[in-house]
Amino acid sequence: MEKLSYVSESSTSAWSTYLQQIDRVAPYLGDLSRWIDTLRHPKRALIVDIPLQMDDGTIRHFEGFRVQHNLSRGPGKGGIRYHPDVDLNEVMALSAWMTIKCAAVNLPYGGAKGGIRVDPFALSDGELERLTRRYTSEIGLVIGPQKDIPAPDVGTNPKVMAWMMDTYSMNHGTTITGVVTGKPIHLGGSLGREKATGRGVFVTGKEVARRAGIGIEGANVAVQGFGNVGSEAARLFVEAGARVVAVQDHTATLFNANGLDLHALSDWQHKHKQIAGFPGAKEIDSEAFWSVEMDIFIPAALEGQITRERAEKLRCKLVLEGANGPTYPEADDILKARGVTVVPDVVCNAGGVTVSYFEWVQDMASFFWSEEEINVRMDKIMTDAMVHVWEKAVEKGCSLRTAAYIVACERILMARKDRGIYPG
Repeated sequence: MEKLSYVSESSTSAWSTYLQQIDRVAPYLGDLSRWIDTLRHPKRALIVDIPLQMDDGTIRHFEGFRVQHNLSRGPGKGGIRYHPDVDLNEVMALSAWMTIKCAAVNLPYGGAKGGIRVDPFALSDGELERLTRRYTSEIGLVIGPQKDIPAPDVGTNPKVMAWMMDTYSMNHGTTITGVVTGKPIHLGGSLGREKATGRGVFVTGKEVARRAGIGIEGANVAVQGFGNVGSEAARLFVEAGARVVAVQDHTATLFNANGLDLHALSDWQHKHKQIAGFPGAKEIDSEAFWSVEMDIFIPAALEGQITRERAEKLRCKLVLEGANGPTYPEADDILKARGVTVVPDVVCNAGGVTVSYFEWVQDMASFFWSEEEINVRMDKIMTDAMVHVWEKAVEKGCSLRTAAYIVACERILMARKDRGIYPG
């Protein structure tokens, strides 16, 4: 394989994790493996400069990115991340995981991702809006409802998507709601979108727990990250009879052996902008979190959280990857050897992109569905995808992650093979 000159060689980078996952699936692809280097080379990577006039009159410059990893199966799809650690390697990996994710659940999309290297919480609303609008104008060359459809990710939200949609529309002289998903409902957003990723974690987790003989009633659940994904997945597990005994985010690690009151915790977080100080639990050391007695673990924060050392300490039967890329490949091996079932991110957290797909379809048709219709459709797509991956894992005698990659890579590389290379 020709190495990319602009890629970090770090073995712990997100891109390196993705490449190792591709290496593991290669032996299962037969004749299609001839095309596998397609997946090791992003189709397009755009780096943009974003000058911003701050409220105090000074000018600052921010780095922006949009990577389209693979468009063989349709337009690009993927979030926009605002975070101080965003860089090209991370965005490339996230775009590649989106390629795999869309194919694993059989959505007609390729993978893309974008981001700005910025702490959004350090900006005023006005600065954030100006930053978003300039970024949208800079990447406007490569996005569009038939080209590449952004969505919210870490540090962004429906308000940011509304600014993106408006900026793109102003530059084209007509309202184009389908250019982004995750918008406010009254601007062409979809019912059920905000809770979709967390719901998907629960739906896939329930299906795998049933097949693996893991009871949900009375189970202890631990959650890393208490944003949209972690909080919704936790709520649904509690409704199904489980207890959430530990929650960790960047502000604190909370523990209550009898189960946390999630409604009270959400109210506390909303009021105080953090989970730290919540009176309904004791705060424990952040590394002690990895030794809590649990049956189900939901990493729903950032990538690269489950290291070799933490995998050896984890006391769970089931890991549900609500975040993208939370588990290093060597940690995967340890969890497998210890008999821990891991439901991989590319299926487990695909509820968000599934309902984003529904939003895009609704925008294209200008015809909108009820939340009940959306949940029924999403549950079916997610369950069917999980069953397909489970059956592939049994057939090949491999992990669920490798099985998900086999399913996805077969679809992507078949599309690449049948489309051929232009010019021939």
